Amino acid sequence: NRLLNYDSSPTEIITKDKKNLVVDNYAQWRIIDPLKLYQTVRNEEGAQSRLDDIIYSELRLELGKFNLDEIVAHVRSKIMASVTQKSNSKAREYGVEVFDVRMKRADLPPENEKAVYGRMQAEREREAKRYRSEGEEASLRIKAEADKKKSILLAEAYKKAQLIMGDSDAKTVKIYSLAFNKDREFYEFNRMLESYKQIFNPQTRLVISPDLDIFKYFNLKSKINH
Repeated sequence: NRLLNYDSSPTEIITKDKKNLVVDNYAQWRIIDPLKLYQTVRNEEGAQSRLDDIIYSELRLELGKFNLDEIVAHVRSKIMASVTQKSNSKAREYGVEVFDVRMKRADLPPENEKAVYGRMQAEREREAKRYRSEGEEASLRIKAEADKKKSILLAEAYKKAQLIMGDSDAKTVKIYSLAFNKDREFYEFNRMLESYKQIFNPQTRLVISPDLDIFKYFNLKSKINH
């Protein structure tokens, strides 16, 4: 009735895609027919030796049906269930029942690790380069769209400003026209004052005749120097 443990030495197995895999496995088993055990393998040590052959054979066959990445990531439980069932079926011929077979570890041989890690690194670098390229492309697309919107906004703002300025100029002309028609002399005087603001700059010295029409609103009795 006692469960026994079988712990094998790590063994190298070839996968479907021709990758070497170092597998370290164990099993739980018990003797169900002592007489048959004695007649076939003599004792517990003999049973352990025969289990080693049976389990290794079944493990090698099952792992050989799958690629390395499938074994590592997806089908390990399925493989061990199949190995347990088939190993138990064969072990019963020796008065032994196999309860469970498990893998403790599944590693690459040391000479293959560097090559695998190199491929993994190269793949990650390709992925990183692709992400950077996609990011740069998205950045350029966003900037181009932003520049386009900026140009449209500036054009619309300029158009609106020109319309406002045009409307203001039209209103100004209209106001001047009304003022001119209402009082031409006052309009002329106001326009002349505007001219004075432009002409008489404190930074400029002018030498001009006092007889010019521009000075008709001045009472000039002396020579004008500026």
